[in-house]
Amino acid sequence: MKKWMKWTAWIASLLIIVVFGYAIYLYQSVKSTADQIYEPRNPVKPVSVTDAKGGLQVELNRKEPFNALILGVDERQNDRGRSDTMIVLSVNPGKKKVLMFNIPRDTRTEIVGRNTEDKINHAYAFGGVDMSLATVEQFLGIPIHYYMKVDMEGFSKIIDLVGGVDVNNPFAFDYEGKRYEQGNIHLDGVAALGFSRMRYDDPKGDLGRNDRQREVLKQMLKNTMQFSSVLHLQNMLDELGTHVRTDLTFDEMKELLLDYRSDLEQIDTVEIKGKGEKINGIYYFIVGQEEKERIHGLLTQHLEQ
Repeated sequence: MKKWMKWTAWIASLLIIVVFGYAIYLYQSVKSTADQIYEPRNPVKPVSVTDAKGGLQVELNRKEPFNALILGVDERQNDRGRSDTMIVLSVNPGKKKVLMFNIPRDTRTEIVGRNTEDKINHAYAFGGVDMSLATVEQFLGIPIHYYMKVDMEGFSKIIDLVGGVDVNNPFAFDYEGKRYEQGNIHLDGVAALGFSRMRYDDPKGDLGRNDRQREVLKQMLKNTMQFSSVLHLQNMLDELGTHVRTDLTFDEMKELLLDYRSDLEQIDTVEIKGKGEKINGIYYFIVGQEEKERIHGLLTQHLEQ
């Protein structure tokens, strides 16, 4: 009997050591990836932007609301590329809501730091993340507290790791040799990327593409929030380390994962309205001042605690 108890205690101790050791390994892996993808910004605050927090950093440990910009970047060899996708997330855990919207990439606006008006997605080509952030802040009249840059190849692989996405396709279409049927469909990473990119066969053009991008991101966020597979965690970390860059620190990521995740129950979407117009032979998406004020008001109201 004593021998059996001794063996039981030994096995239990060994299991505790293994579990504890693996937990340490995972923690160090996550921290290493967080350090790898961390790229602080060099903020260029436009004069017209007033930060209600007086320029202070968001205190995530107090569950304060914040705005984030997701840049989906199509990078090429020897070329910085352009921000193919620009999505703003306004997160308010107090209201248990996320407000999400695209900024159409052809939107004509002032490019901060160049003193010229151009398509908003060109800001990344001219000045990378910093110029993109400053230009978006100028355009919306609100601060962007955090950013995340994802290259499109990484976008596809991350979707695969969270099990794909389920979307409701408003109409059937073909894109790059794949058929997308109307209705509820399940997409793997490659299919989701194609679903997000098609625009020329969409009656709404780029705005329709924006709708589909938001749908994919919304489902991806939901799946990521439920992501708990330890077996795939290392693969997820590898993909993040290769394809993602952000100014969120490791401690801030922990706060979002532990304190914010359970509070975000609803994702609302909104569309920026405007009209297409050619200026000097170049197509732009023109957003009027009234519409800018509407979006600014929605963001301001959503961030109120």
